[in-house]
Amino acid sequence: MVPVRFAFLDHDGPIAFAHRGGAAGGLENSMAAFGRAVDLGYRYLETDVHATADGVLLAFHDHRLDRVTDRSGEVARLPWSTVSRARIGGRQAIPLLEDLLDAWPEIRVNIDVKEVGAVAPLVRAVRRTRALERVCVASFSPRRLAAVRDALGPRLCTALSTRGAARLRLAASVPAVRRLAPDEAGCAQLPERLGPLGVVTAALVELAHDRGLPVHVWTVDDPARMRRLLDLGVDGIMTDELVTLRDVLAARGPWPA
Repeated sequence: MVPVRFAFLDHDGPIAFAHRGGAAGGLENSMAAFGRAVDLGYRYLETDVHATADGVLLAFHDHRLDRVTDRSGEVARLPWSTVSRARIGGRQAIPLLEDLLDAWPEIRVNIDVKEVGAVAPLVRAVRRTRALERVCVASFSPRRLAAVRDALGPRLCTALSTRGAARLRLAASVPAVRRLAPDEAGCAQLPERLGPLGVVTAALVELAHDRGLPVHVWTVDDPARMRRLLDLGVDGIMTDELVTLRDVLAARGPWPA
């Protein structure tokens, strides 16, 4: 096991993350989806955040409403009064991040910051809900990640930036490049593959662990791939298929996750 540096990561065994609350079950990023995950025994949820034009922070993945709701338009250009009328799958309201943090105080939440406009509302939400030690923040943007970390301080768990993840993959692939620049991140969160290229290898997991970084892999829905990754020693898996991952992990040890 990798030594724990952040409260968010304090968990016995591999972490099961409900990706968007379990997108394969429908109604992704809705309170119904998150509630189903919790009822199945998930103790880690994953979501994304966007802010409306008037700074209301949503637990929502897309830049636009069109794909999963009965409304259309770009979230960042719409006021909350408009977005609040949208229904996921025509049925479920879009939750605020604070709704999610308040609903299950014992649950930990992995948060992907999708827009720069979401940074300040996220900082306020974490402070208002006193959720600092039960969230982990990720982003494809190193600047957004650094801004949240700078605002919330060293007790905040963050994932490697894209730059840090690229360095880790390079160092694992090229034995001559084993040195890694220091990074303040608490974990490495990586895709299993990039197109035909495998990202998460035994060498990468070993190197990350040598650097004190647990490895979390997204988004894995096939049981054979889940088992392969667990055999490599990964520390967490994000999935849309909640029952599948639950059953794979339950076959190896105690559940709930």
